[in-house]
Amino acid sequence: MSGFTDILVANRGEIACRIIRSARALGYRSVAVYSEADAGAPHVLQADKAICIGPAEAKQSYLSMDAILNAAKDTGAQAVHPGYGFLSENADFAQACADAGLVFIGPPAPAIAAMGNKAAAKRRMIEAGLPCLPGYQGEDQSDAALLEAAARIGLPLMVKAAAGGGGRGMRLVRDPADLPGAIQAARAEAAAAFGSGELILEKAVAAGRHIEIQVFADSHGNVIHLGERDCSLQRRHQKVIEEAPSPAVDARLRAEMGAAAVAAARAIGYAGAGTVEFLLDANGRDFHFLEMNTRLQVEHPVTEAVTGLDLVAWQIRVAAGEVLPLRQQDVAFAGHAIEARLYAEAPHENFLPQAGKLAAWQPPEGAGIRVDHGLAAGQEITPHYDPMIAKIVAHGASREEARRRLLRALERTVALGLATNRGFLIDLLSHPDVAAGKTTTHFIADRFAAVRAAEPGDLLLAAAAILLFEADAAANGHDPARAWCSSGSLAWPVLLEHAGGTSRKQVAVLGPDRYPGRYRIDDLDLRILARGNGRLRVAAHGAESDLAFVFADGRLHVACAGADFSCRDILYRPSGQAEAAAERELRAPMSGRIVAVLAAAGERVKKGQRLVVLEAMKMQHEMVARADALVEALPVKVGEQVASRQLLAALQPLEAERG
Repeated sequence: MSGFTDILVANRGEIACRIIRSARALGYRSVAVYSEADAGAPHVLQADKAICIGPAEAKQSYLSMDAILNAAKDTGAQAVHPGYGFLSENADFAQACADAGLVFIGPPAPAIAAMGNKAAAKRRMIEAGLPCLPGYQGEDQSDAALLEAAARIGLPLMVKAAAGGGGRGMRLVRDPADLPGAIQAARAEAAAAFGSGELILEKAVAAGRHIEIQVFADSHGNVIHLGERDCSLQRRHQKVIEEAPSPAVDARLRAEMGAAAVAAARAIGYAGAGTVEFLLDANGRDFHFLEMNTRLQVEHPVTEAVTGLDLVAWQIRVAAGEVLPLRQQDVAFAGHAIEARLYAEAPHENFLPQAGKLAAWQPPEGAGIRVDHGLAAGQEITPHYDPMIAKIVAHGASREEARRRLLRALERTVALGLATNRGFLIDLLSHPDVAAGKTTTHFIADRFAAVRAAEPGDLLLAAAAILLFEADAAANGHDPARAWCSSGSLAWPVLLEHAGGTSRKQVAVLGPDRYPGRYRIDDLDLRILARGNGRLRVAAHGAESDLAFVFADGRLHVACAGADFSCRDILYRPSGQAEAAAERELRAPMSGRIVAVLAAAGERVKKGQRLVVLEAMKMQHEMVARADALVEALPVKVGEQVASRQLLAALQPLEAERG
């Protein structure tokens, strides 16, 4: 047995909170590490000890092996849990922990290394007899070798980075003319993201499903699987919705895929929690090895829900030298679980990640609902890390019950202050094909190719108009009720600016003290029945509804059922001011690093032409000209860190120049 009493959690946010919870339940003390940006974060406050490991930038804190190892030494921790992301699949870090006398709560370094490179991993799995897609994973990385292999494999095919993951360095090629460019782009992206431009090629499967098997192994030679998860609902190769079990997998197929996953784990001398990912063919029978994640997965809660097991506790027990508590025949499943990832991102702006203050945060509660998060209201979501706010999980006796519970939970979720994908998740889960379990890895790209800003309904617009009217009256020392007089009510204009455009409303107070909180907005009568703690209960159209709201950064944010709405009153703002500024100034949508400058001062550019590429929140954002223009200045350079709203380019629209 490996003796340890204090576990350092080398991570942040919701997964750090999750690990701390299980460690405490087993009687272990926990040590949190945090960057300067995370001082006072929930995971820091929940741990028994906490230590700062550096600045906000991940390379100087959560990705710094020296900082983590020094923190373990300084706090007296004897074990390290890496969570997921950051250093969790870094074989050098696992070995460094072992060399420092620390127990690494994860697989041994050689097992991580064996699966760390997709080319080497695929060669290893072919030797182990696992079914793999036709492809190329050779050492010759010349363009000629890749083009020759592609001709042999046939189109469509995937060009993939051999190192790393998360959709970086990955291109789908359907047209032979696109292949050379795809190879160059994938190689460059992989080299920038992972320090290696090595590529593999794989035959692309149309209408396939992404199915992964949860495996667990101990140091005594026991290896079992805990069933599958269906992760087919993904966007840009990033998972959005996960569920267990898969609607497409029956008992026979589960046994076959489970046996293949166990064989993969045995082939590399695995120990701990791991996930073997497969692509299930459209015929629903043939499956092919994709990769193995040598860590705990983000979506592990759905497996915990249907098995009743604590996978983090299992990781700790295995690392302590214990035998797996179950044999394969003892594993049982109950019901169905679905997880949705709530992100700070703007779906109507091509899912642009958001950074800023989460001004209001009220996670949902209810039967069968679990929310994993590491945030508090008022906390900043910084551009330095992944923009996930929470994982919302619903468990039910059937898939439909779990789906309904998740929908209702999302409708009750309050996450205001910046744009989120809450409405998109509700739309996705409400789609008839999702309800029927008929999805593939291309479903979101095919059915939700363009997401427009949701049109606010009459109730949201009316409530927003009232709240802005009341706020303006209070700011000027007026009582809104005094807008009524004995000869009738006065109508006050409000001009709402929101993502969908502008909406002009007339707000009138109906009646004096006899009818407190009764308004007419245009032709809609609305009465405020109760208010408090950022919530309203209103009556309109003969029905009552609950709303949540918060004022933050000069805007009003309102949530009602499946809709979030952000606006401000621009009645007295000069017309066209914002539009003119957008054409003349290109500003950073968030803090990040400049990775490309594609124009120069004095150059004439076309509308839609790329000028600057900004990297933030694990993604690259192309900043384009909004009109034909002359570049007056480009005050940034490659490698420079820029702040949110910092000027990237000053432009002179050519139409204005000619005028």
